[in-house]
Parts: sequence; structure tokens; C-alpha cells
Amino acid sequence: MTAAVLMAAPGAADFSQETWWLVLLKAIVIFAFLVVTTLVLIWFERRVIGRMQQRPGPNRTGPFGLLQTLADGIKLALKEDLVPKAADKAVYIIAPMIAAACCFVSFAIIPFGPQVSIAGHRTPLQLADIPVAVIFVLAVASVGVYGILLAGWSSGSTYPLLGGLRSSAQIVSYEIAMGLSLVPVFLYAGSMSTSEIVSAQTKQWFIIPTIFSFCVYIVTMLGETNRLPFDLAEGEGELTGGFHTEYSSLKFALFFLAEYVNMVTVSALATTLFLGGWRAPWPLSLVGDGTLNHGWWPILWFVIKLWLFLFFFVWVRGSLPRVRYDQFMRFGWKFLIPASLLWIVAVAVIRSLPDITDSGRRGLFIAIGLLAVIGGVVSWVVGGREDRKADTGGWELGEIDPFAGGHPVPPLPGQTVSVTRGPRRQRALVGADVGPGLGADAGAPGGFPSTGTAALEHPSEAPIDPEEDPRG
Repeated sequence: MTAAVLMAAPGAADFSQETWWLVLLKAIVIFAFLVVTTLVLIWFERRVIGRMQQRPGPNRTGPFGLLQTLADGIKLALKEDLVPKAADKAVYIIAPMIAAACCFVSFAIIPFGPQVSIAGHRTPLQLADIPVAVIFVLAVASVGVYGILLAGWSSGSTYPLLGGLRSSAQIVSYEIAMGLSLVPVFLYAGSMSTSEIVSAQTKQWFIIPTIFSFCVYIVTMLGETNRLPFDLAEGEGELTGGFHTEYSSLKFALFFLAEYVNMVTVSALATTLFLGGWRAPWPLSLVGDGTLNHGWWPILWFVIKLWLFLFFFVWVRGSLPRVRYDQFMRFGWKFLIPASLLWIVAVAVIRSLPDITDSGRRGLFIAIGLLAVIGGVVSWVVGGREDRKADTGGWELGEIDPFAGGHPVPPLPGQTVSVTRGPRRQRALVGADVGPGLGADAGAPGGFPSTGTAALEHPSEAPIDPEEDPRG
């Protein structure tokens, strides 16, 4: 029944000649491809970032350091597997399996190429395809976040729990924007099947008419995979590693593997939806009347496009700093989601206009895309200003004296500094009780005031005896 439905749809993959051993073979090849790509990707990331930071990167183990990732994996597997005393052991063990399994399952609907002949059987270079394949990927990704959330909860520790909560809020927020960015692709292709979407890009890749959706997807895939500048679920400076703080050995390796496999999956999905999938780029697609789009050649084009996205991941990590959590969440809810909704409405309206040329549609898309960007930026900036005005935290606003308590303190949002230098600051430092051992000269003007009685007085009211003034 499924094969008949797929055959009836134009451009759908034909699995009518599929056998059990072909399914098993393709599943093994996909698993091996993801594992090998992960090993190479880790080496590639360390080498590229090393070059960006003017250092060599791994270059000792194996030729060009290619075996360094394998050596690190073996070392990680041989480490002692510790389980916290307060952990829920069953959930603690299952959580990394959920995170890793969901990433591998999502890759099942990605088409590597057209139909080929294997041992006399015609089969598409794709493990499976369903009419709602893209929705299947989003659903599996939503289940994958349970692995991270349960890992943080089951560890029985505070920082992993905070990391799990951060990750759940982050991924849920950016999955909404990611799903909205894919809707214009569905409107153009008329289907959610990945094989039909690739077939619909025979004449034009969808990155051209849906450029704004492509940009939104690029941002959301960084947030979805917890990669810099959005690796807030694993903020080492804030959460000591995040949800996997209490994990070691192979369980930690599963989380590490899941992150990199997820990078490959979202990159493959972007290639399929926006860059024509396995189709050769122009003008190679014209060579020999499309010969390079048949047989085994399309695998090469698919892998090249895939690695372009993976290089983008590495390049962003080596270029941009981590953003604040509130900035990241505000950007998703107040810019990406409203702008994506406006863009979807525009695409739906323009696609329904009967008397308009392709060039006219393209111009309208560009104009409305710019309006969506401008409107989203304005709403984000205005909302950020309102949040900063409203969030005072209960502290005193206006002008403050940073030396009022003896120790200098920086101003909080909404406060301005009244005294930062000059004689008044010197009098405050000299009038304060300087503790012993804080400098070579306890009474020097540059000494640090202690929490003595004089330090508790307001510096402007602290009396100064000219005869005891160390400045003479």
C-alpha cells in the first residue's frame, strides 16, 4: 500500500523492488557514514579552529593527526564509568541512549541520490520516505530533547538540572522557528516528502525564492544543536558543563556523538530542502544532458553540500562569542517567530496570485523579506528596551556613589556613577580603614579598604586629619 502511494506521487521514491537485505545494507551504510563523518568532523573542527587561532591543531597521531579522534574515543571508552550516588540509575543510563538514537533515526528519510541498481534490484539511495518526512524529523528531534532533560534531572545535582532546563527551553523555542522556516518550502514543493522536495528543485533550488526562510533555518540549526554562539545548555563558565556534568566514559561519549550526528542531520536536511539535495549545481547539471544527476554521481554533490554546512558550523564557532541566555531567547521569540509568520503569509499570498510573472514574484519576495527583517529587528529592539526598563531587580536607580560602602562596586542597569576619580575618591580611600597585608604600605592611597568601621561610613563624610594624611 505504501509503495503504491509513493509511486503515484510525482517525484516520490519507488521502494517497490526493495528487499530486506537492501534495507539492512542501507541502514548499516548510513550508520557507518554518520560515525565516520563524526570522527572526521571532530578532527576537521580542531584543525580549522587551530588555523584560525594560529596553532597547528592535532598533527601527531596518524597522518595529519587523522587518528587523534579515534585515540580520544578509545581513551574515553576506557575511563572509569562513575554513577552519582543520588542519581536515578535507570533514567541516568537511558538518557544518553535516547539522545543518540533520535539523531540516527532522523537521518533515515534523507535522500543521498536517485534510484540505482544494486545486485539487479532498483532502489533509491534512501532508507525510507513518507508523505510527512520533514515533520517526522521535527518530531524525532523533539523527542531527543527528553534525553538531555532526563540526563540533567536524573543526575541528582543542581548544575545538570539547570543545564537540562536551559536546553529544553532553548530547543523548544527554536524548534518553533525552525518549523516555520520550512513552511514556505512545503508551499513551493506541494509536499512534505523529502524525495518529492528534491524532485521539485529540478529547475530552481528553493534557496532562491525562500532566501529569508533559509537564513532563519541557519540560525535555528545553530540553536537546535547547542553550538556556539548558542551553546547555552553547556555553558562551562556558568553550569560547569551543563546537563552532562555527572557523566563519564561511554555515556558521555554518547552525548558527544549525539551532538555531532545532530549537526550532520540538520546540515543534510538543509541541503535537501534548500540546495537541491543530491542534484548537481549549475552548470554541471547541464553536462551530458544531466548525466551527472544520475547513477552514483549525486552522492558526491550531496556530500560536498553537506560539508559546506559543516564548515559553517566550525567557522561560526571559531568566530563568534557566546551570547547571553536572555538575548538568545528574546531573539527567537521576538524576532525569528514573528518575522517567519509574516514571511509565510507573504509567500502564501504571492503564490496564489494568478497573473504575475516569476520575476515579479521574485521582486515581491525580496521586498517582503526585507520588510520582515526590518519589522522583526524593530520589534526585537523595542521589546529589549522595554524589558531593560522593567527589569530593575528592586535596586536603587539613578545616580549612585560606587564608594558608598567602602569597597567600589560597578553600577547596575539603570544606575549612573557619580564619582570615579579625583580628590573625593582619594579621600574615601584614605579615610577608610585599610587592613594589614593588603599592600606594601597599608596606608597608601592605592590600598584596598577593608570592612572596618571607617569603611562603613560614607566616604564624603569621612574626616581626614591633615597631620595623618599619608600624602603629606
